[in-house]
Amino acid sequence: MQFYAHSGHRDDRTDWQTLPDHLAAVERLARARAAPLGLSEAAGIAGRLHDLGKYDPAFDRVLRGENLHVDHSTAGGRALLDSVPAGLRPVAEVLAYAILGHHAGLPDKVSEDSSCLERRIASAPHNLAPEWERHFPIDLAAAGTELRAHVRADPHKAPFDLSVAVRMIFSCLVDADFRDTETFYDQLEGRARSREWPTLQDCLPDLRQKFAAHMAGFERSTEVNRLRAEILAHVTVQAAMPPGLFTLSVPTGGGKTLASLGFALDHAALHGHRRIVYAIPYTSIIDQTAKVFRDLLGPDIVLEHHSAIETRDGGEAGRIKSHLVMEDWAAPVVVTTNVQLFESLFAARPSRCRKLHNLAGAVIVLDEAQCLPRPMLLPTLAMIDTLATHYGCTVVLCTATQPAFDSSQLRHGGLPLSGRELAPDPQELARKLKRVNIVRASTMDDTALISAMRGAPQSFVIVNSRRHALALYRAAVEEGIQNVVHLSTRQYPAHRRRIIETIKGRLTQSLPCRLISTSLIEAGVDLDFPRGWRAETGLDSVIQAAGRVNREGKRPLSASTLTVFSAPENSPPPEVARLAEAMRATANKYDDLFDVDAIRDWFNEVYWRATPQRLGQGMTKSLIFDGAETGFPFRKLASDYRLIDSPMVPVIIPLGKAVAEVARLTVAEVPSGTIARAVQPYTVQIPSAAREILRRNGKGSFHAEDLRGDQFFVLDELSLYQEDFGLWWEQAEYLSADQGII
Repeated sequence: MQFYAHSGHRDDRTDWQTLPDHLAAVERLARARAAPLGLSEAAGIAGRLHDLGKYDPAFDRVLRGENLHVDHSTAGGRALLDSVPAGLRPVAEVLAYAILGHHAGLPDKVSEDSSCLERRIASAPHNLAPEWERHFPIDLAAAGTELRAHVRADPHKAPFDLSVAVRMIFSCLVDADFRDTETFYDQLEGRARSREWPTLQDCLPDLRQKFAAHMAGFERSTEVNRLRAEILAHVTVQAAMPPGLFTLSVPTGGGKTLASLGFALDHAALHGHRRIVYAIPYTSIIDQTAKVFRDLLGPDIVLEHHSAIETRDGGEAGRIKSHLVMEDWAAPVVVTTNVQLFESLFAARPSRCRKLHNLAGAVIVLDEAQCLPRPMLLPTLAMIDTLATHYGCTVVLCTATQPAFDSSQLRHGGLPLSGRELAPDPQELARKLKRVNIVRASTMDDTALISAMRGAPQSFVIVNSRRHALALYRAAVEEGIQNVVHLSTRQYPAHRRRIIETIKGRLTQSLPCRLISTSLIEAGVDLDFPRGWRAETGLDSVIQAAGRVNREGKRPLSASTLTVFSAPENSPPPEVARLAEAMRATANKYDDLFDVDAIRDWFNEVYWRATPQRLGQGMTKSLIFDGAETGFPFRKLASDYRLIDSPMVPVIIPLGKAVAEVARLTVAEVPSGTIARAVQPYTVQIPSAAREILRRNGKGSFHAEDLRGDQFFVLDELSLYQEDFGLWWEQAEYLSADQGII
């Protein structure tokens, strides 16, 4: 009897994909993806066995269109575990996690849920036709040799190491399965994939030449620009150092972004890295950094990818349609966010894990690394350490202040960073690049802030929430304050970009500009105000905010101030409140918050004195490997590892170029990934509960739901999006188009 993996159009099945062909293709593709990782044997076995359950004769009825559920993802794992030789059970379990998870996601080893590995294996039916045996025997010993090379002898690190190996094998398997399925249906339906990327190594000569030409055009008449040039020259010289972990400690305004890119290009050229991944702490500024890189390196080189549009995991029908193709990060240069990068590395869903194998051999630059959230710090650092140790990654931790993650300071999970600083004398740089004074004020309510802005024609106020920013903006407008601008993530990225360019233009022309913003301008936004106010937060954020004052050093230090105030009527989130408390404690000891000793004191309060439990140690301790068997709670980890406490979901604003992209949602031939990339600059992230209120009240809807599922939620009532402040979703249950917003 012939068995099939995917159905075609013809009744005689001459255009159907046979199961042996699919398994062989996925094995080959998985091996190729895993070869740079040193895991080709393990990934190949997973590919060969992943769809073994399709040898169940009942699956043929599914392909004929019957409404019947057949679990075809468990059989391969069960066959492995039933036949595992003595001493190789951990190897079989590693592969079983990947095989069982290739549709529904990586399972927990043991849980109360019927989807855990042990329960699925125990309840798997014995319905396979004997043809499945043609795919055995297999060489688990070779896979075991590979896995041992990816696990350190240290019993504290071995479980985490092995869990990451599972993730990498899973990534290779899922990507191989998707690619072969996509290729089959592309050929069947006469479609071509939307994009192929060049390799970084092929591009590097041209990219380095473009970078050198760009930097040669920089004007160096000011002291700040001369310092930036010196920093770049020093950093790029260090590119010859062996791959691994690095720090780049340069004060705000010192040119970290371009210096780190220059290092990455040279380092990759010298050591053969496969791509450059640039991770940014905030979705709000990714579009700006991506634009800088695209303008410098070329639009066909840089992929911008964050969580603004996430493809969903569908069932069998969804997986086999090429319009659900997802990004695999095969681009030479990827610009993403910490949320997308690290939540993917700890994810269980196939769609998020598909790209992980492409991180191997990458130069990963973590911009503003001090923004990594404290509750997830230890598992995050463990992942960074594992990527550098076993997967050929170079990781650069960029900070405006000296890093807090060195193992000599963070003793219960820090990184070996001694002697790996790329910047020239960070303490001296901090002294030379000081261009602003930080002063402390007591309580300032909105009335006081408005009064202060009235007397400061060019100034900014940064607060801790979108709600406070909007309320303050409205109050300022009502009080007759002129030239006031609102900036927050209520606005879609392309809109924010226009606003920022307007702000820059007004500042350059010495025109009045009073900005009210959330923290989104604190990292990577190149603005230069004479003075500003910042609601209390952590010292690292205060220093970032100060970087928007006298950024170019063209004003006297005495005339450049950032005032830090408390806003008790708009209390910050609990985590920010704790950071602000530590900042106040440090400020009571030191007159100058830029002082290196003051920064060290604050890090001591926030990180070094914190218990391991408060830094996320429980997540790493939940991984078990004793040499005889594993105990990995992949789904629980994915649920617990959240860099953003509240789940945020995208709303597409159908304005500008997004109008045409939304119209293309009904065209089946256009891949979802293509549209998702195009509409990213026109999305606003809001709480999931708020989006559901919009949907229930007819303010927005999932467009082309029959074709795209619940991937593209579009704002249907455009009156809820205002030019001056963006999307107002609050109270959407009773707002209608004729009621207005203000």
